[in-house]
Amino acid sequence: MTALKQFEKLESTALWRETLATQRREVIVSFGNASLVIRNNRDEPLSHWSLPAVERLNPGKSPALYAPNLDASETLEIEDQTMIEAIEKIRAAIQRRRPHPGRLRLAVFLGLSLAVVALLVFWLPGALERHTARVVPFETRQQIGREVLGQIMRLTGKACSSSLGDRALRNLERRLLDKRKGRIVILADGIAKSAHLPGGFILLNKVLLEDSEQAEIAGGYVLLEQLRADQRDPLRDLLANAGSRATFRLLTTGKIDDAALKSYAQYVLTAEAPMPQDPDLLARFSRAGFASSPLAYEIDISGETTLGLIEADPYLNKPYQPLLSDADWVSLQGICGD
Repeated sequence: MTALKQFEKLESTALWRETLATQRREVIVSFGNASLVIRNNRDEPLSHWSLPAVERLNPGKSPALYAPNLDASETLEIEDQTMIEAIEKIRAAIQRRRPHPGRLRLAVFLGLSLAVVALLVFWLPGALERHTARVVPFETRQQIGREVLGQIMRLTGKACSSSLGDRALRNLERRLLDKRKGRIVILADGIAKSAHLPGGFILLNKVLLEDSEQAEIAGGYVLLEQLRADQRDPLRDLLANAGSRATFRLLTTGKIDDAALKSYAQYVLTAEAPMPQDPDLLARFSRAGFASSPLAYEIDISGETTLGLIEADPYLNKPYQPLLSDADWVSLQGICGD
């Protein structure tokens, strides 16, 4: 599915709000392949909205207010009437299930239908996965991540939580996630050591807390999963596991089947993730500001297979700020209770 040819070079300025808690900022909006592309004034992409899922929040009013879906906190405010008319025409064409009188409307409907058929017939599954993963907005990714986590907790039990432990976990997130969006989730059972989900979710087994004397081991696994997620998009893994039909449904509706979520949850709990290259992982430790040796010895107590992380530890002979205070570390260790 592609945007109407007459609008393919159209762009305008707009006011974009990433979340309800952030300020609006001026951006440039243009049409991409089946998406609205939002860029900053340095031509750097900020977000992609799937056109079939775009919703107008204030019909008939100006400036027009749009969201990637009805549940999203991300919004886009547009005053340019040409851009508004273009978006409304494409949204109307997508929502119609049969052509109506009028040559323009008929041409739009047939053009979109042919584009969908071409997409299904000629795109390889891998190309469809890459394209879908590229245009799905972060709000949708995070919702998918929450739904997968729900499926995982049906198998492992609920995530660990306590008042002091939760506060310590938020402090750890502020140190390790920095400006990244996401959450760290502690599970009592069912996961080998660590895993990651779409939307920035990092899962850790409680043994990384209870059997360790320092927070750097758990912190190291957080960096490890962040790097794995950056090197291989977890949403692409989910789509590859779900198949082309579920992928196309996500592309066109912004939703994914429960069966696909359940299957991927089982995959996350059993799949063996590859170990990233030492230089890439060491760069993460250097930026995060703590030692890589604790993780290296936790992975291999002899240090033989993780020698690179030990010898090139950026803080091997340098002091660094602890990830957590002693009180927070004790609280986090007890987050799962007895």
